Amino acid sequence: MTDTILPDRLTLTVLALRARMKELFPGIAVAIIVAVTAQFLAEHYATPAMLLALLLGIAVSFLGEEGKTVPGIAFSARTLLRLGIAFLGVRVSMVLMMGLGWDLIALVVGGVIATIGFGLLVARFFGHKWRFALLTAGSVAICGASAAMAISAILPRDERSEERLIFTVMGVTVLSTIAMIAYPILVNFLELNSNQAGVFLGGTIHDVAQVVGAGFSISEQTGDTATLVKLIRVAMLAPIVLVASLTIRSFAELPQDGTRPPLLPGFVVAFLVLAALSSFGLVPAVISDFLSQASRWLLLTAIAAVGMKTNLKQVLAVGGAAIALIIIETLFIAGLILAGITVLT
Repeated sequence: MTDTILPDRLTLTVLALRARMKELFPGIAVAIIVAVTAQFLAEHYATPAMLLALLLGIAVSFLGEEGKTVPGIAFSARTLLRLGIAFLGVRVSMVLMMGLGWDLIALVVGGVIATIGFGLLVARFFGHKWRFALLTAGSVAICGASAAMAISAILPRDERSEERLIFTVMGVTVLSTIAMIAYPILVNFLELNSNQAGVFLGGTIHDVAQVVGAGFSISEQTGDTATLVKLIRVAMLAPIVLVASLTIRSFAELPQDGTRPPLLPGFVVAFLVLAALSSFGLVPAVISDFLSQASRWLLLTAIAAVGMKTNLKQVLAVGGAAIALIIIETLFIAGLILAGITVLT
């Protein structure tokens, strides 16, 4: 009798999995198409793929509201997003980072912490509470859209959670693009050397892709240094999320559904594991390159899906004060890192 039960259970599991895949496929396929389109346009028009994916997703947001694509879009915006952030950990290598020196590492880490503290402190003057402050300051301080989406996962959810996330992703992506163009000009004006320029660009620009673009537009050495510094900020993602999660649990009220977010989401744990393996050289180069590219495409697909779930009118209703807050946080980290470079180098 046991022999017949096991095959029956296996058959039911396979059938349920097949039905689930059939349900999710249309939405995932649409999100992938938008992501591929965004990447194609980005390569031909020198525009950030993340921003294009978000805008294209918003343009077809009706697909996320009704029809067969809704379950797959929701899956892409949540599960594929978390998988992409987890794979991001493979880019982190503590061994390479140590080559910068403890003083510069301390400057970058201190800049991340100070920016988050600054955002939480000044948000009240812009009419925003701690949720939005942590989301914007964390994304500015760490790694732009990826950080915003990771931090969003630990925040108690309410009816405006989606709006805050979309607005933050759009804001930091646009500002990061502006910085990619403006900061190299500033670097040349201030006559910073290659090492100083790399630390400034890597320590201040929000998204990894824009850091790479700005750094290598100056020189190869600047690009290498900027990328390395940026990865220090990326490595801060997991500890910041953990500390924030513990702090939130100690004072925040229960969300409307009565369940708290996890202490440390599984995708952040996976990020830490991959970062540790990468740091000890235990991830073969082929696998590391594959996971790095997979992370990029997963995040691009997820951000397209997030755009499809967006109500643009509600996002724009967040207001000018929110834009001002993100700009002030961006200027704060730029000024802090620039001052630190002046003192240390």
